[in-house]
Amino acid sequence: MHLKSTSTSPHHRLAAHAWLLSLLLLLGACATQRPAAEFNYQPPDQPEAASGYVEKSGWQTRKFAVAAANPLATDAGYQVLKAGGSAIDAAIAVQMVLTLVEPQSSGIGGGAFLMHWDGKRTEAYDGRETAPAAADERLFLKPDGTPMSFIEGVVGGRSVGTPGVLRMLEQAHKEHGKLPWAQLFEPAIRLAEQGFKLSPRLHTLLSGEKHLGQDGTAAGYFLLPDGKVPELGTVMRNPALAAVLRQVASKGADAFYRGPIARDIAAKVRNHSSNPGRLSEKDLADYKPKKREPLCTDWRRYRLCGFPPPSSGHIAIAQMLGILEQATPVGSPLTNGLPSDEVLHNYTEAARLAFADRGMYVADPDFVAPPAGSWRSLLSEAYLLERASLIGPQSMKIAKPGQPRGTSLAWAPQPEQPERGTSHISIVDAEGRAIAMTTTIEDQFGSRQMVNGGTGLAGGFLLNNQLTDFSFAPADATTGQPIANRVQPGKRPRSSMSPTLVFDKASGELLMSAGSPGGALIIHYTAKTLLGTLAWGLNAQQAINLPNFGSNNGPTLLEAKRFPLTTVEALKSRGHEVREQDMTSGLQALQRNAEGWFGGADPRREGVVAGD
Repeated sequence: MHLKSTSTSPHHRLAAHAWLLSLLLLLGACATQRPAAEFNYQPPDQPEAASGYVEKSGWQTRKFAVAAANPLATDAGYQVLKAGGSAIDAAIAVQMVLTLVEPQSSGIGGGAFLMHWDGKRTEAYDGRETAPAAADERLFLKPDGTPMSFIEGVVGGRSVGTPGVLRMLEQAHKEHGKLPWAQLFEPAIRLAEQGFKLSPRLHTLLSGEKHLGQDGTAAGYFLLPDGKVPELGTVMRNPALAAVLRQVASKGADAFYRGPIARDIAAKVRNHSSNPGRLSEKDLADYKPKKREPLCTDWRRYRLCGFPPPSSGHIAIAQMLGILEQATPVGSPLTNGLPSDEVLHNYTEAARLAFADRGMYVADPDFVAPPAGSWRSLLSEAYLLERASLIGPQSMKIAKPGQPRGTSLAWAPQPEQPERGTSHISIVDAEGRAIAMTTTIEDQFGSRQMVNGGTGLAGGFLLNNQLTDFSFAPADATTGQPIANRVQPGKRPRSSMSPTLVFDKASGELLMSAGSPGGALIIHYTAKTLLGTLAWGLNAQQAINLPNFGSNNGPTLLEAKRFPLTTVEALKSRGHEVREQDMTSGLQALQRNAEGWFGGADPRREGVVAGD
């Protein structure tokens, strides 16, 4: 394994060396774990990682692998696989540790989409949050009927949907687990009780956070008595989370969805002093995960399987890849190792077209019918050819939604609004079963509401703000036409999460598991990795390392300081409004090769890969 800091400062060089040494210690601890019929978790040496961008060259494994956003979470999954656990078993252990060590991104107070391959079939487990029964389409409107600002909607109880991840993981474990449910919670419980070191990313996000301190429970856990953030590397203990996880481990997900924990969640949401929400104990007791039919599409020699609506991710990715097939650039797609201006032009134009359709059509399929009766109407060869014909030498700047044959336009396009947060996990176990799971509480630190589950102990877990993924406006202000992704009771908000499994179309062999956090940009981060590996000849780590780019049907977005001025000017000459900005993906990918599985983790975050 090779990690190298891109900074030349002595501070960053030393920090990167410390990160490398600590990771080697961690993975060395992993390697000493003995194979066992019974899982016996051993906490590893804990890393004090460097922040910022740290180059990674990837990890080669032979039999199994796990990729997650924090070394402690990766290690928990590794130890489960080493003990003979399944990919689902490892995913549960990883998610519980992420709740502790990466609370800003995901956790038991949120939801997830899980793609699973059992060696014969692909399954899609929907653990997306739902709107409370008492919610309505005016949830995010002010008294004068105008939409709230994003942050007005987020902070408090109003934005909290019924968490789904635990119920979903419990269902998946009943169908595909090998180790006992309770054992899979042991890593997170041990780390919560014994403590973990505050990582650079969590420290950085806490240092810039303006709203978390308004919640007494969150402030008591994350901040010092004077309101300041603890020093980097401070040992954080979370006895309340440990107690909650012990209850779920021994009693199953019912311990979360009924009783004291559910009462604490509902009370926190409904009793917020300035922005109360509508979630009830009954909403929690009534929550049910769903198994949906995976959306699989053929592209070149591959079959790509992703999540169907309420995720918009796979539809958008498949549309972009299909449109790009009609607009193949002349010459190499990479110039000096970077995407050429022609590739960027064609890609971002295809993205505008896909995001226009996304804003018009995609929402919870239990509430909104797909255009022309099938989501595949948006993916037909004839429709994509028609959409591709709109790409010319100059940027269209903003695309209009298409209209698949047989579609009546019953909806108004949803205006763009922020989407954030999230984490991704990719795992392949020793028997070839695999998962791609993208998991989220939405914005960083979610609704900024922390509950201790009625334990009375310090700490706890954060609640999501997933309802802000609905359109704040229920209808077009001019035409009055409803917006497909408006708030409705029991509805699941549209998502951009794009957990993806890739197969060889001819043989059916699994080739890759991939995905990313990043709000609406998840779609672009995942698409970039698929293009890099499947079309441009890169390995998973090289593809992840590529600079990020995209368009959400507005400006052309380029990752800041990663593209030469000549590329920027070439795009501007084609009429693009170029915006250079931070694009902090958190990609994880596992890719089959001749030696086994090659894993990549995003240099922009703290993720690592481990396996044998």
